Amino acid sequence: MFSIKFWSYAGERAIKTVAQAALAFLGTGTVGLFAIDWFSLASVSLGAGLLSILTSIVTKKSPE
Repeated sequence: MFSIKFWSYAGERAIKTVAQAALAFLGTGTVGLFAIDWFSLASVSLGAGLLSILTSIVTKKSPE
């Protein structure tokens, strides 16, 4: 968990999760760029990213 490799992979997964959550949020019916609730979008997306990081920490496999 304290290696650069672990955090690199965990960060990459978190970034992908944030992007997926943002796209899912935008797909819920928001049409115009100015009609987007940016605070809610950021809140949901960053929350998903945090959960991804926590999941990576909890499910880290022990060294073989």
